[in-house]
Amino acid sequence: MLHVIPLGGLGEIGLNAMVIACRGEMLLIDCGLMFPPVGNQGVDVIVPDFTHLRKNASLLKGIVLTHGHEDHIGALPFLLNEVKVPVYATRFTLGMLRHRLHELGVEADLREIEPRHPFPVGNHFTVEACRVTHTVPDAVGYIVRTPEGPVIHTGDFKLDPDPIDGLRTDLERWGELGDEGVLCLLSDSTNSERTHETGSERDVERTFERLFRDVKGRIVVGMFASNLHRVRHVLELAQKLERSVVPLGRSMMRNIEMARELGYLPGVTDSLFVPLEHAAVLPPERTLVLATGSQAEPRAGLSQLAAGEGPLRLGPDDLVVLSARAIPGNERAVSGLIDQLLWRGARVVYPELEPGVHVSGHASQPQQRRVLELVRPKNFVPIHGEYHHLHRHLTTARECGLAPERLLLAQDGDLLAFEEGRGHFAGSVPTGRIYRDRFGQGQVTPEVLQERTRLAETGIIVAALVIERASLNVLTGPQLTSQGLNLDEQVLLARVAEDARGFFLEMSRELRGDDARVREELVKAVRRAFRLHSTKRPVVVPMVLKV
Repeated sequence: MLHVIPLGGLGEIGLNAMVIACRGEMLLIDCGLMFPPVGNQGVDVIVPDFTHLRKNASLLKGIVLTHGHEDHIGALPFLLNEVKVPVYATRFTLGMLRHRLHELGVEADLREIEPRHPFPVGNHFTVEACRVTHTVPDAVGYIVRTPEGPVIHTGDFKLDPDPIDGLRTDLERWGELGDEGVLCLLSDSTNSERTHETGSERDVERTFERLFRDVKGRIVVGMFASNLHRVRHVLELAQKLERSVVPLGRSMMRNIEMARELGYLPGVTDSLFVPLEHAAVLPPERTLVLATGSQAEPRAGLSQLAAGEGPLRLGPDDLVVLSARAIPGNERAVSGLIDQLLWRGARVVYPELEPGVHVSGHASQPQQRRVLELVRPKNFVPIHGEYHHLHRHLTTARECGLAPERLLLAQDGDLLAFEEGRGHFAGSVPTGRIYRDRFGQGQVTPEVLQERTRLAETGIIVAALVIERASLNVLTGPQLTSQGLNLDEQVLLARVAEDARGFFLEMSRELRGDDARVREELVKAVRRAFRLHSTKRPVVVPMVLKV
């Protein structure tokens, strides 16, 4: 019997982690994170709950990675801190991973693989990487041969007839497996609701050539630093236009440097680049800025330009291109960024105005249909997407003629069992989301998040009180200082302190010998006094000094 167990990625965008288990061995495909929505104070990343992997650590024989994006490799350092197993990936993916591991001081057994070169993992899995086209070099899907039959995991993919690096999705190999018979297809669902063909990256290249041709000032391109195929053709276009490139944003600089070291940016030389501190003296018509921050991240390069920070100042001859669509939830922030850039005087182009400045890295409905018809799997599980993406992908599979009983709409934690060519639901395993500070060792619990939310919403008052140790008389205070209160509430503090002193003095002198009781009564007194003047309930922190 074969088990397929999604630990993440089925019900959300991100957290991609899929376990394949058979005869006492487990294989993990991807180990991704997701970024928190607005309002999760102090949380940098969200990772899957690894309880199932920790409990079965001796059974885990290896981890294979599809590509180097954070939602597929970002949680791996946290897992490798607890479970030591070999990690298999292509050259560029390992390059991205090494940086993440070094950043967190994690050592790992990393093994480079090549597409179409099968390798064993444990005693019961033979794994073969299969080239796919995505937005990052060296992306692959996997063919996993098991005692119950082969499983295809597509990873993130699209069908681009003319990709930037010339390496198309290996449909031929998937077709060969389809002729052989595929036990189960696990396929990317991200764009399952889009009925038009996903565009080619060459379309973006042509759009940029048209837009950049007659720009008299600076050109600024805001995009994801991980979209290395797009970075590559922007750099090549900058060379053609004789513009120097200013990388703006730490991840942009790091990814360009790594891609050059690994040979993924051929023909790009040191002379093309100018550091930010020297950019202001460059003629604007000879400058191209490649910036992070297309999602209006506060500390990213594009946000700095919009805020007028740093040595560069935008003007009416400058062109700013946002070469990415707003991720759901970021629309308001991205709209605000566009407004700021326009206020600076620049011309701003974004996908809603000029669709050709961005194409997706994921297969749309027609391309998903093509893969389903090519592979003709015995069973199908849509992966990588929110529930409505998975549901639409399942509908496409049904339209392709797959029998309804062979279509499995799973979610994180489901235990899918496959035996004699058929799949069914067989229970569940522990799963969930763990909130973390990227550089911290502990997790951020829901209770801590709740406390942080309350602090952000209500503010904090520190109440300081001095008591004479011998007589237990109140010498001074409470003195109140605050953080997070509005100006009107700050004005009230003197009156609140006066009222709180009166409430506290109701406490008998005998009870003031109990330090814990004193702190408790001081908090009560301040809260009671504040309620006389405002409906807000700020957090009160007591400080009691006995002299």
